[in-house]
Amino acid sequence: MNSIQRRASKRIYVGQVPIGGGAPIVVQSMTNTDTRDVNATVNQIRRLEEAGCEIVRVAVPDREAARAIKKIKERIRLPLIADIHFDYRLALEALEAGADGLRINPGNIGGSQALKAVAREASERKVPIRVGVNAGSLDKKVVAAHGGITPEAMVTSALEAIHLLEDQGFYDLKVSLKASDVLLMVEAYRLLAEKVNYPFHLGVTEAGPPLAGAVKSAVGIGILLSQGIGDTIRVSLTGDPVLEVEVAYQILRSLGLRQRGIELISCPTCGRCQIELENLVAEVEKKIKGLPYPLRVAVMGCAVNGPGEASQADVGIAGGRGWGLLFREGKPIRRVPESQLVDALMEEIDKIVREREGENAR
Repeated sequence: MNSIQRRASKRIYVGQVPIGGGAPIVVQSMTNTDTRDVNATVNQIRRLEEAGCEIVRVAVPDREAARAIKKIKERIRLPLIADIHFDYRLALEALEAGADGLRINPGNIGGSQALKAVAREASERKVPIRVGVNAGSLDKKVVAAHGGITPEAMVTSALEAIHLLEDQGFYDLKVSLKASDVLLMVEAYRLLAEKVNYPFHLGVTEAGPPLAGAVKSAVGIGILLSQGIGDTIRVSLTGDPVLEVEVAYQILRSLGLRQRGIELISCPTCGRCQIELENLVAEVEKKIKGLPYPLRVAVMGCAVNGPGEASQADVGIAGGRGWGLLFREGKPIRRVPESQLVDALMEEIDKIVREREGENAR
């Protein structure tokens, strides 16, 4: 399989995390707790970190939320980005509280003077800014000039903010052009990629509930990543943000861009299936959930593609009527009764992990 040639972009840092310039694509999420509730926010951030999140963003709707950043940062390890809308003074408060990055929406931050004030403070503290354009909150003048919410309007909004920041001598930037319309978002990123070399943060905003949102995000983010565009990603889903992180890694893994956790391969089932595959897959999925090891595990249910797919995985099982074969690295190990397949598979996964950990320790 051909590797993806990534777009050349400037390297910046959010905390200690490198973004752009060839660094691994970073997985980001956003808390849905009340930022003023420090305990709840810290607990969710810790869960996100455990799932593999590398940068986290919090909403800053008022001064109390901005000031809470200091207390939150004392109890977490992830870099923390403050999400700012409407009032630039909240950005200044968040910087004072120790935010590692800012997300500024040029469509509602309050004009050029507000953005200049934020740039000056961020520059002094060496904190990066994301110019976060959102299709739903573009400046009315920009929308009118382009005859509607178009990719060109989004790019114009981004460039206006970028040029203003550059005029202040501020270049520690990344950019996002989010929309709930996948094609609008994709074309906007493509257009801007021809004009600037700043790192891009990708996302389909307000993508929806878990299933629909995951599909829209995979399509939009996946198209751009496959073309080498994108340096950080956030999958926006309604609900527990931990799921956002899990979906993000699935997208990256499907394109060969990041490997974290176990990749589970299973067939869709058909009339040839002679084993309770759905229950079997669900049980395996539950047992491997949260394991960070980059393994490929196959759970197959028939003799057509089953043995072949299982043999392509690090480890796998291919089921038949009342029994199954346990495979490892393309070779069948042994025949196992159906009732013991999951246990046999998990034992083999544990064995592989121990062996690889031992090799890495040498």
